[in-house]
Amino acid sequence: MARRAATTLTALVLAACLTLPGAGPAPARADGDPASDILLGENVFYPYTPPVSAAIQRRLDAATAAAQRAHFHLKVALIASAIDLGTVPQLFGRPQEYADYLDVEISFTGPQPLLVVMADGYGVRDVGVAALRIFPTLPRPSGRSSDDLALAAVGAVARLAAAAGHPIPALARGGVAGAGGGGPDVALVGAIVLVAVLTAAGVMARRSAVRR
Repeated sequence: MARRAATTLTALVLAACLTLPGAGPAPARADGDPASDILLGENVFYPYTPPVSAAIQRRLDAATAAAQRAHFHLKVALIASAIDLGTVPQLFGRPQEYADYLDVEISFTGPQPLLVVMADGYGVRDVGVAALRIFPTLPRPSGRSSDDLALAAVGAVARLAAAAGHPIPALARGGVAGAGGGGPDVALVGAIVLVAVLTAAGVMARRSAVRR
């Protein structure tokens, strides 16, 4: 949390400096954007503000985890504003160019499948030839909010994984185990059934006592 907060503060300061008179775009340099740090240890980089809702974040986290289990190790960067780009705000609205830039920073140990999602569309790297063919057909996010980007990413992960030869059955059916919103809550259903059983038992006990 402390690292993420420090990274956020740095990005905000850099973005503010760019608005000063005479300040030009910051030169692109290695490790200059927040996503390059986060994606080294996580599957998804989420926008700083507004944050993605917890339920949708669980869905996307579960989708990327399922893709990993299917041997499609896709990293996802959701970019809602120029602040999310740190020292390269000039790449906002240019998802493929940013994907090319980010790829250099996170692929130094080998090819790393990458998906960038912006309201303007997508950028991809190292997803395979078959996935590249269906890439232009991915539906664009329905809006510009962080939640819109994350929901679009869930669908994109499923389609890219399937095209790359690593289908995720749960995603193809429209849900992921533990994703939240992909089906009824088992614990809740169990609790309801238990209450119903106890209530019925109580009614039967009272009836039996009355008969005596």
